Amino acid sequence: MVAMMTSFICTSTLPSSHTKNSNFSSTTQTSITTQSKRRVMFSVKCLQGPSSQNTKEEEEEETKAESLISNSTLSQSSISTYNWCAGIGAVGFLETGYLTYLKITGTDAFCPIGGGSCTDILNSDYATVFGVPLPIIGMTAYGLVSSLGLLLARKSFPSGLGEANGRLILLGITTSMATASGYFLYLLSTKFAGASCSYCFLSIALSFTLFIAMLKDLGWQEIKNVVGLQILVAGLVIAALNTSYNTSQPVVANFGDVYLPFYETTIEKPSSPLALSLAQHLRSVGAKMYGAFWCSHCLEQKQMFGYEAAKMLDYVECFPKGVFKGTKMDKACSAVGIEGFPTWVINGQVLSGEKDFTELAKLSGFSLEDVEPS
Repeated sequence: MVAMMTSFICTSTLPSSHTKNSNFSSTTQTSITTQSKRRVMFSVKCLQGPSSQNTKEEEEEETKAESLISNSTLSQSSISTYNWCAGIGAVGFLETGYLTYLKITGTDAFCPIGGGSCTDILNSDYATVFGVPLPIIGMTAYGLVSSLGLLLARKSFPSGLGEANGRLILLGITTSMATASGYFLYLLSTKFAGASCSYCFLSIALSFTLFIAMLKDLGWQEIKNVVGLQILVAGLVIAALNTSYNTSQPVVANFGDVYLPFYETTIEKPSSPLALSLAQHLRSVGAKMYGAFWCSHCLEQKQMFGYEAAKMLDYVECFPKGVFKGTKMDKACSAVGIEGFPTWVINGQVLSGEKDFTELAKLSGFSLEDVEPS
């Protein structure tokens, strides 16, 4: 808008000299000559109107609109990521639920790829963490991811949770799952080289997909803010897995690619009165014999007692599931610190190797003189 301030000044015709000496510094003069030789002077002054202020307001409104559009786009992107997390988590939940069912019922898994090696891996000691089967842990993790994904996508949060906390929890879970999957991938390539497990690879792929989806949704700036938390979570997961798997001694190095299904040993020799009395005494004092079904010295030790007496001994089988690559001793055996087979534990003493009746009687406080000769 232009404001015009106009003043009309009527004057007589002035000589040219006077006109030249006139100085109008602040206004623009326009002269119009009329028939009466008079001049009408228009003094026009331009003032700045509110157009500049309106322009600033319009720019601010445009900025706000762009910000709203940007936030709306980011929100839609996050909702899409949450839906993906919910869907992938549901697939993982179904897979681990199936494996949990197999673990509880003791049924062999149907492995379209890998055959018997798939079942061996799923039944190995690496398939449990602190005594809890991995499928149960995986089913819990996938269930949490799917539930959180649905809550975040619908923006329906429990009291006190909020979207920010929900995103942080979801990131922590997916980080732990990806870390564990990387650890298991290392085990598959080293402890089970040449073996294949389709369920294992599917779970690893799902875990990494969830992790990458969350990283993509966060963006570089937000990732830098939470990278410390991710490193902490990954470190805790690796430490927990190492602690769990180091509680018992793996026998992979000893057996290589050998596969030995468990079988019952046969003892045909009858038991003598001495063997029966000593076996009964050993059991009464809490003595235990630790052995392995494939161990020839263990079989010879049992043969020394004979069929009836051997059944009276408190015998612990250290490989009840058989022996194959990745097998570890039973936890009851690894807790004793066994160095060879057979191993006797009598009155708190751990004794490796075969023992004759005299040694066993002395160690357990049994009197051979009280036994009638056969």
